[in-house]
Amino acid sequence: MRTIIYAITILAISLWGCKNQSSQDKHNHSETETHAGHNHEEHDHCHEGHDHSHEGHDHEHEGHDHEHETAEEHAGHNHESKATKHSDEIIFPKAQAAKTTFEVREIQPASFNQVVKTTGQVLAAPGDEAVIVATSNGVVSFSSNKLTEGTKVQKGQSLFQISSKDIAEGDYYTKVKATYEAAKASYDRAEALVKDKIISQKEFESTKLEFENAKTAYNAVSNNKTAKGVSVNAPINGHMKNILVKEGEYITVGQPLATVSQNQRLVLRAEVSQRYYNAMQSVKSANFKTPYDNKVYSLEDLNGRLLSFGKTSNENSFFIPVSFEFDNKGEVIPGSFVEVYLISSPIENTLSIPVSALTNEMGIYYVYVQIDEEGYRKQEVALGANNGKEVQIIKGLHPGDRVVTQGAYQVKMASASGAIPHGHSHEH
Repeated sequence: MRTIIYAITILAISLWGCKNQSSQDKHNHSETETHAGHNHEEHDHCHEGHDHSHEGHDHEHEGHDHEHETAEEHAGHNHESKATKHSDEIIFPKAQAAKTTFEVREIQPASFNQVVKTTGQVLAAPGDEAVIVATSNGVVSFSSNKLTEGTKVQKGQSLFQISSKDIAEGDYYTKVKATYEAAKASYDRAEALVKDKIISQKEFESTKLEFENAKTAYNAVSNNKTAKGVSVNAPINGHMKNILVKEGEYITVGQPLATVSQNQRLVLRAEVSQRYYNAMQSVKSANFKTPYDNKVYSLEDLNGRLLSFGKTSNENSFFIPVSFEFDNKGEVIPGSFVEVYLISSPIENTLSIPVSALTNEMGIYYVYVQIDEEGYRKQEVALGANNGKEVQIIKGLHPGDRVVTQGAYQVKMASASGAIPHGHSHEH
């Protein structure tokens, strides 16, 4: 019983203690909340100020980050630009370039000339050709079976033989000789008669003229008389430009047989549209391109000079003739038709490149620009005036660009193998 009472007492004390502690905790908690609320507000206020400063710091940091991001973005952009720049790069190794005709030229602004493009013809210059004519009637034969157009000949060389032995009208030499002898006799007689005033001076002059003509014909035949007939010789050094007769053909005195050309001087004759008449005032020289070798010749390199240009045109033509004379130092064929580039007034401070630098794809022109030691870039260009050798660049290139002027086709072929091969790197 005592034990039970003791246990009840202990339990009661415990319950009272718990209740008291609960009340104290409640009070303390309330005070703590009140204090905490007060202090928290003050602390938070200060902290907020601190945070504001910190936020300001963060803002600056954010700004710094922004700059950093911009730099990174910019770096990324630059990297992308570089990647883009080299994405179409064509590699043409130096070892490969050394095996072919290859040249790169840095282009800079310079003077260029306006160009009037037309067509023309190369002709022999006056005095550089001689027409060979027959000196007798008869059947013609060639002195050599190697005589053809283009054959070189020397002055005095026998080219043709004319025989009249077996023709119905008789031997031409015999007839000419007889005519000469009769004319000489008449002249000698008239010379004596005119001194005695038996014949008039007019009659004497007529007799004298007949004698001189007969003498000229006889000398032309007798000086070149051979066993085969009458020889016809080359009057000048040169080559056979054309042969106008065939072996065994019957010919008459004075008939053209052939033309011998020296080709020392040639004439370039062009026909220019009337709309370029004003530009003709400033034309001083020209280039021309031959169709048989596709080569461009410059009159400046051939001691060329302007002969004349027409002040008027033919009533049946809308073109004005212009003529140049030049030395025949190249393989220019007289009579050939050519493309003509008339060089007119200058254009200052312009970019130009050799025509050999151009490639044409579907009517669009491209060049290849060197971007590093073995790397090249395909660049579209817009063209201006073209003088056959050089062409003006209107758009697509800048001063200082290094352009492939010889070997552009080889670089174009290299582009078919891909952009940048493995093992090739660039330092930028």
